[in-house]
Amino acid sequence: MRLRHSLTLTGALLLGSLVAGCGPAEEVDVPAEAPAQQAAPAEETGSTQQAAVSTSGFTSHFRTWLTNNGYEPAYNLVRADLVGGSYGGKASSTDTVVNQPVIFIHGNSDKAIGTGTSGQSGWNASIEYFQSQGYKPSELYATTWGPADASLSAYQYHSKTNVMKVRKFIEAVKAYTGAAKVDIVAHSMGVTLARKAVLGGYATDSLEGGQYYIGAPLTSSVDTFVGIAGANLGLVSCYQTGPGTPTCGSTNGLYPGYWNGIGVSGRSAYLNNLLASSGYEGAYRYTIWSTADEIIGYDNLVYGSYTSRIPGQTGEKVYSAYPYGHFNSKDLTQNVQFNMVKNHYIP
Repeated sequence: MRLRHSLTLTGALLLGSLVAGCGPAEEVDVPAEAPAQQAAPAEETGSTQQAAVSTSGFTSHFRTWLTNNGYEPAYNLVRADLVGGSYGGKASSTDTVVNQPVIFIHGNSDKAIGTGTSGQSGWNASIEYFQSQGYKPSELYATTWGPADASLSAYQYHSKTNVMKVRKFIEAVKAYTGAAKVDIVAHSMGVTLARKAVLGGYATDSLEGGQYYIGAPLTSSVDTFVGIAGANLGLVSCYQTGPGTPTCGSTNGLYPGYWNGIGVSGRSAYLNNLLASSGYEGAYRYTIWSTADEIIGYDNLVYGSYTSRIPGQTGEKVYSAYPYGHFNSKDLTQNVQFNMVKNHYIP
């Protein structure tokens, strides 16, 4: 099958690094059963400026709870080594959680709260918007699962450390807030990390001790799952260069496999595990993505299928032109994320 357009490996691996501009505007060729949505007007997507949210990390109340309940220092969810390494928590024991907690999972090389560094816008815009709609810090949570270093992006993969950090973060937020369910909004590699964290079961990481058990599925604990600009079928650029880096790995990376004339063979074992069943991410499953994604490239197509779609998804918001590329699909869609989470509605 013909591979569409071209994308450098550097661009493909920098899933969480800022790339100036997007590709040319294109029309979406989406099957009739899931028509593309028109790009929302600027006033519907919220501010394009970086939000002035706190970069000081979790509240002291949440930090104490994490330590007392065995999450710290075992999983390093606080990320005190980074400015903006985490976000959320109650101000005190009297801080009542009213809204269903929202957990934000960033992409490769990004972090919880952006500090103006290239490629690290974090979840500032989304958190600011949710707060403008009545949410409190005790109802909004984010942590940093990687090194937050663009120079190390090619070495990031779905490792045991990363999967378990996301898994334990979801479990911790749910237990800490006392909520019956949580909502999850994930971007880029954070989408595939969060999907496995929710799916649970076994996984294998030969670099970190071999097979390990994540836990039972968390499907019943998740109300809405929003996957933004994920690579659920892999990256075609990884096929072009081969599974030579951890990010493009054929076991726990984003290797898309190869076209054998009938179908796809050799896709990464990690992605095949996620694709083996559907509907497990939560009660409602949405995606936000763009055919003008400058990181995924190829009109978002991997062997004729849109890689940012999640099998069995409830609905999607699709963009086809600038400024909605890989990062702006996250940073300019706060209103879309909010309505998916709060109202189960696609504006």
